[in-house]
Amino acid sequence: MQEIPDLSENSIEQILTILEKENEISCQLPGKGVLHIEKELPYLVIYRRKENDKGTRRFVTNESSYLVVGTEDFEGYQKLLYKISDQISAETESFLLFEIYAGDPNSSKIRIKGPAQKLPTTLDTLKENFLKVNSEFTGIYLDTEIVDTPHRQPEGEAPLMKVEDAKSCGAVVVGLEIPPIYRNGDNELYPVFFRNFKDFLIEAIHRSFFEFIRVQTSGGVASFNALGRKYLKQIVFDIDKQLADIERSYQFLWLVSPANIHDIKKKFFESDYQKVIDYHYRLLPIDPDVLKRKLYNLKIEDIDDPAMSYLFREKREELDMQISMLNERGTTNFMYDSIRLYKGVENSLCEEARKILSAVEEETEIDEEDLLDSKAFSSMARKEFDYFREQDENFKCRVHIRKDVNVMMVSHGELYIPADYKMKRIEAEALIQHEVGTHVLTYYNGSNQPLNQLSIGLADYDPLQEGLAVMSEFMVDGLTANRLRILAGRVIAGEALMEGGNFQEIFRLLKLDYGFSPERAFNITSRIMQGGGFLKDIIYLKGLVLLKEYLKNGGEYEPLLAGKYGIKHTDIIKELTDRKVLKPVQVKPSYLHSKKMHEKLNLIRKGLSLPQMVCK
Repeated sequence: MQEIPDLSENSIEQILTILEKENEISCQLPGKGVLHIEKELPYLVIYRRKENDKGTRRFVTNESSYLVVGTEDFEGYQKLLYKISDQISAETESFLLFEIYAGDPNSSKIRIKGPAQKLPTTLDTLKENFLKVNSEFTGIYLDTEIVDTPHRQPEGEAPLMKVEDAKSCGAVVVGLEIPPIYRNGDNELYPVFFRNFKDFLIEAIHRSFFEFIRVQTSGGVASFNALGRKYLKQIVFDIDKQLADIERSYQFLWLVSPANIHDIKKKFFESDYQKVIDYHYRLLPIDPDVLKRKLYNLKIEDIDDPAMSYLFREKREELDMQISMLNERGTTNFMYDSIRLYKGVENSLCEEARKILSAVEEETEIDEEDLLDSKAFSSMARKEFDYFREQDENFKCRVHIRKDVNVMMVSHGELYIPADYKMKRIEAEALIQHEVGTHVLTYYNGSNQPLNQLSIGLADYDPLQEGLAVMSEFMVDGLTANRLRILAGRVIAGEALMEGGNFQEIFRLLKLDYGFSPERAFNITSRIMQGGGFLKDIIYLKGLVLLKEYLKNGGEYEPLLAGKYGIKHTDIIKELTDRKVLKPVQVKPSYLHSKKMHEKLNLIRKGLSLPQMVCK
């Protein structure tokens, strides 16, 4: 950050020159002041530095355009504000100086001080949003009023700019007085309430700023979400990296899957589906206690960006549960944590699964000569890699054929194929799009984002990720009857697990009641029972249902491929994209925007049912 030692005329001219040339500036000013403008917006959020005012400054310092007025040379700051207003208002027609300060400790009223007649839409929007505070937070009883007054500064302080001066430089001054309910009488914050109140306050302010820009200026902003910072603070990248390092220190799916799956299967079939030998797991490469200590040493509470704070806190909780589960493999506690991690099995999802199994019959097996082995499939995968490389020469991915893997999977962008894996030729293209066109692709697109979390996966990203993967099978005419039945069978197995079913009982349920072949019934059961009871497999059908509903309601498909995140994150991802924090999709799958996909999307938006998605 550049340091400006004084606010002389020369220094102010230096600031204005940088602004005019770069449209952005970040500098330290006298008396521990700070000016930060990263995109030329028609407003500046202002805070006056003062003692014993814990928390208030943090309402301001995560803005993309803010000024912290230092404790020295107030007149210099007044001159700086006048000059900045004059310069930017010449381009945008108007410029808003928005000062935030704490009111009296005993106050119960939010006061919006400004020209009510001149800015009715801006101030009314602010009041309307602040009036929601009591329903947003239990035990809070605040009123909000608009005070039409020329005195918009804190009590006993000099104005930032006189009303007459503001008119001459194209500025308008608004003061926001907030009751300091976020701290106690000893000037200490209530940390959890402060975080939530700050996020609420910032969103309300941004909504009013958007109205100001829309009505009063010539500035073009797509939505209030675009008003957040483009350049995230270094603490965001530091914590993002540390979260990623923690997650990369272990491979969760690898460590909860049995290393002796082939022996388990052999013994089970030889015993006429009676004997299940113990699952053996790989040694942990990490100490769960040490990893949890690292996890909770991260100072996520110091992040003021509402979107990033929310995403990181969510991710920390997910990693906490995963690490607990690694320590509890083979116990009933593993299953209970699995239920928490994957949100259990909803009755509505079970009903969808039963409808599929009732309407879709299992297909007869085909001859061995019609099957592809792991080597043939890996060759197909490399061709898809070549397609990605044509779009981005930096694309790299490796295929691993392994004897100790019981299911095809992607881990950290690498494709793992079981050595004995065989599949129908017509299913191979579907699997390519599932594993490569979705999992590998979103990992790569996410790795090109400035945040590691978009390649590793935000919290609860799995349902959308698997929903996209299965949807891609449908888009290339590869979603077969048996494939859809397997997804439904996994939900039925998950329900049975939660009701206390053991391996043999769940296997018999699938084989006898729902008509699965012994091979498929075993695969579904062995996966749901790994670790001590693992509900991850329910997310395939769950994600497909969520994605189908999202698309039916007009949701866009392509942005979902920008990285690994959940349906619930779409608004945040859009906000971060609007703010230019995130990049749009870089590498796209071969089926995207094809005529076939367009036709299938239309069918989904017209209400195509799950059984009707089977490709003949």
